[in-house]
Amino acid sequence: MANIERSRLTNPARRTALARLAGLMAASPIAAVVGQTDPRPLTEVRRALSLAEMQTAFDFEPVFFGNVPVRTFDYTAHGDGSEFTLRRNRQAYDWVDIVPARVPIPASQVDLSSELLGVKMKFPIIVGPSTGQGALHPDGEIGMFRGATAASNTLMIIASGSSIPVAKVVPSAPGGTLWEQFYPIEDLTVTQRAMDNYQNLGLTNIMVTVDQQASYYERDELDRHFGGRVGGAAAVIAGAGRGAGAGAGEDAEGGPRAGAGVRGSLRYRVNDRRLWYSWQYIDALRKMVKGKMLIKGILDPEDARLAIEHGADGITVSNHGGRSMDYGPSTLEVLPEVVAAVNGRIPVLFDSGIRRGADIFKALALGANGIQIGRAARWGLAAFGTAGAQRVIEILQQELVQAAAACGCAKLSDIDKTTVRTHFV
Repeated sequence: MANIERSRLTNPARRTALARLAGLMAASPIAAVVGQTDPRPLTEVRRALSLAEMQTAFDFEPVFFGNVPVRTFDYTAHGDGSEFTLRRNRQAYDWVDIVPARVPIPASQVDLSSELLGVKMKFPIIVGPSTGQGALHPDGEIGMFRGATAASNTLMIIASGSSIPVAKVVPSAPGGTLWEQFYPIEDLTVTQRAMDNYQNLGLTNIMVTVDQQASYYERDELDRHFGGRVGGAAAVIAGAGRGAGAGAGEDAEGGPRAGAGVRGSLRYRVNDRRLWYSWQYIDALRKMVKGKMLIKGILDPEDARLAIEHGADGITVSNHGGRSMDYGPSTLEVLPEVVAAVNGRIPVLFDSGIRRGADIFKALALGANGIQIGRAARWGLAAFGTAGAQRVIEILQQELVQAAAACGCAKLSDIDKTTVRTHFV
């Protein structure tokens, strides 16, 4: 090496320049992202299972995790606050025992068909509303609807926060059955316009969601701020209300849009966009809905009775999958009380925490007329698209049949409280 080259390499000015460049790169947000290691690497996984190898709904979750950005996974996986309610939803199924029959029957003799508000169903399973499915797979809600329809024409309820225009989803699965989910909008004129749009598309059955008052996903924020760069004030409260579907000042995940500002109760992680709900609004909405109106988010027996008084044709016992309120009860714990209050006057649907056919059996035994799946269906769509959504539903259907057969239940009405034993804590 020539002396002049050696002199250049060892020159203090060059070292200073390199140090400054390194400092500049270290402060760069791009470098922070590039340099951040995977917070949850799948180090022990040697390969991903194929669709044909999927045996339970849980098999789809790691494939889902590997297919999407961490933020998208977190949005589906996490719950409100400390996630006590999220955990309790799952734990509650451990507090209900299935009582096997002395004389089981062959699975081929099990027929769980029923009719729900005029819709014939081969199984009492519904794909519940969940927003933004386009983030899970390019086919989004169209893929989910096609998968549900292929799985014995399973009823699907499309979320108002659909990532694909509802007008494109409706005709995408000929012969399929689709209902619409709706979040109350305080302006009745805007509400009427929304109802007209849905019903002109043939979506005359409306499920109005009345929970999800305020949510803050602490695990998301922990990962976000300790896994890389600390965000600004808007990022700190980004969890408030996320997941409810976009509204004024919100992005598609329900968090405040960049530049929306932090004002009012949002400073304290409370999204007041839905704190105005009232039975008077339900009365007004009932007049706008041409078909059946269902109310989702009931956890209290008195609210169930009031829902009937105010014109509900059905209700869903739901805590939004542990996303609506921290330290609330599991839906399985309150289901028997709600069912008793309704006393057969309207159908009682159920969701939150369902991952197995046995979970479905337990909810049916405690009085539910049908169940809605959320996260499990999202895992299937994100893992394998339409085929994945279909297979998840079919796995749950067959697991339910097996549980019914083991308990000697040949038809849906045979699944009652005598087939389970509860020991809630």
